[in-house]
Amino acid sequence: MTKQTILGRVTQLAKANINALLDGAEDPQKMLDQLIRDYTNNIREAEDAVSATIGHLRLTEQDHAEDVAAAAEWGGKALAASRKADELRAAGSTAEADRFDDLAKVALGRQLRSEQEARDAEPAIAAQTEVVGKLKSGLDRMKTKLTELQAKRDELVARAKTAQAQNQMLDAARNIDVLDPTSELSRFEDKVRREEARALGKQELAASSLDAQFEELDALGDAAEIEARLAALKTT
Repeated sequence: MTKQTILGRVTQLAKANINALLDGAEDPQKMLDQLIRDYTNNIREAEDAVSATIGHLRLTEQDHAEDVAAAAEWGGKALAASRKADELRAAGSTAEADRFDDLAKVALGRQLRSEQEARDAEPAIAAQTEVVGKLKSGLDRMKTKLTELQAKRDELVARAKTAQAQNQMLDAARNIDVLDPTSELSRFEDKVRREEARALGKQELAASSLDAQFEELDALGDAAEIEARLAALKTT
């Protein structure tokens, strides 16, 4: 997997539109749980890729540091050999002086190669450093998206449960309306009113009979009074 491929994948995942994925969800909880698992796995894979890229960068940096150190070391050896050659030449040992000059040239050649290798590695190090920075930023965005996704999941699950409870309550209310017990109460009330009417009728009937009896008694009293008065007239 190339650095460009890794970066492209992280960038694509970081830009994932979570809200768009939720719009057509029939079962938000199951869909979100699966989405969280998939996204977590993607982050883990991206972390592995970023770790590998960082590891490669560190090795390259170590090689560069070793080339720089080697260049300095060979430069020091070349200087030491050159000075030794000058001392020998001053002492009249021309052949030995030439041998140390040759050693100085070998050391300078190796110094040049080490410096060249260090210079060649610098653009790659700079490019890899930039890529690593972008990869880390991409991972941070992915983790932020994961946090948003988890929060969205909790929100939708809570909303779904609330909606389910409301629907159950409304269904229960609708069933109560369909099976309205007040109709039974109305029939019972009608029965009670009929019984009350019968009682009133009996009371009225009883009252009428009693009035007739009192009227008959009054009539008997009037007749007795008349007879008494008639008897009184006859005695006068």
